Amino acid sequence: MRSRHVSGRNLYRNERGMSLVFVGVGFLGFVAASMLAIDVGMLMAARAEAQNAADAGAHAGATALAFDDYDDRSLTGPAVTNAVARAKANLVMSVEVSVDPSQGDVTFEEGSFGEMNRVKVTAHRTSARSNPVGLFIARIFGTSTSDIAATATAEASPADAMDCVLPFMIPDRWDEKTSPPFNSMTSTFEMFTNKGAPLNPADVYIPATEDNYTGYDPVLDRGTKVILKASNDTQVSPSIYNPIVIPGYPRGADEYRAAIASCAHAEFEWDQPITVEPGNMVGPTKQGIEDLVAKDPNAVWNEGCQCVQNSAFPISPRVRPIPLYDPEYFARGKREGRYADFKVANFLGVFVAGMVGNDVIAYITPIGGGSGSSGGPAPKNAFPYAIRIVK
Repeated sequence: MRSRHVSGRNLYRNERGMSLVFVGVGFLGFVAASMLAIDVGMLMAARAEAQNAADAGAHAGATALAFDDYDDRSLTGPAVTNAVARAKANLVMSVEVSVDPSQGDVTFEEGSFGEMNRVKVTAHRTSARSNPVGLFIARIFGTSTSDIAATATAEASPADAMDCVLPFMIPDRWDEKTSPPFNSMTSTFEMFTNKGAPLNPADVYIPATEDNYTGYDPVLDRGTKVILKASNDTQVSPSIYNPIVIPGYPRGADEYRAAIASCAHAEFEWDQPITVEPGNMVGPTKQGIEDLVAKDPNAVWNEGCQCVQNSAFPISPRVRPIPLYDPEYFARGKREGRYADFKVANFLGVFVAGMVGNDVIAYITPIGGGSGSSGGPAPKNAFPYAIRIVK
């Protein structure tokens, strides 16, 4: 019988069992790849969700700053509370993020024109906040959680373009010098005599590009009731509206009425020339306003909160922009023989309450806008605000 004894030299050269080493090394590689595929992929998804939460919080904060209370930047003010609530409503891997204003998670920064009009929000899922993101495969290597945080900054900046405007305009407000004080129903803009000579004193209009702008303010004028009457020839009064043509749409009563009742999509920009409809359009105005009110019949203006209540929509369709025209530009054009020379000086946000007789009744309210296609900068005192994520 042959001996099965294996010498030490033969045992040293024996390769049996090496496959187990390769299997072990391969298994470690498989675990590492799994960790990369599962945990890293999950962390990337969590990071994206955290960024969404921060973006939503910053956007909500800037929106509240512009439309609720521009001056209240306290921890309990609408800008901060809305930012926190909106960020927390966006879960990260089904868990609420931590946003604590007392720890600097909601702050205000300087933005356009040197104003504190930016809201910065940081959303956390970290061990320090007791809500880190749990891991799976990495637990094998002793790492069970990971920290995730994201930051976003949104800005409430002046807007220079509007869509869905009501197809009539009123003059922007001026500094009444000829018959002070300014009265929204009886004042008329006067710079020249009937023969074209300069008046002394003359009414003064300072445009929205200047620091001492004389026009409407979304904070100071919020809730002001306005009563608008049909055009009376060339009289420039804050209570007199002039029907206008929507760019890209035909002239006429039917189109005019439809543009009041529903949104006529057309961009109006600051400093843009305005074409006037012939006639005062009293009938079409009344019909259009009645149709507009019928779209959200239960909405009312609340004097207490200075806001719209009982609307069936997040933003009532009865909240619309009105173009404001430059009264000085019109007065100078009239003096030089140009009968109806209008251009956009700003926009006014209003909630349309309805009609009383032939008069349009509305309340001034903040309103959102956008950036015009011309690419020019918005005037620093533009009435509408554009809300956008800046970083």
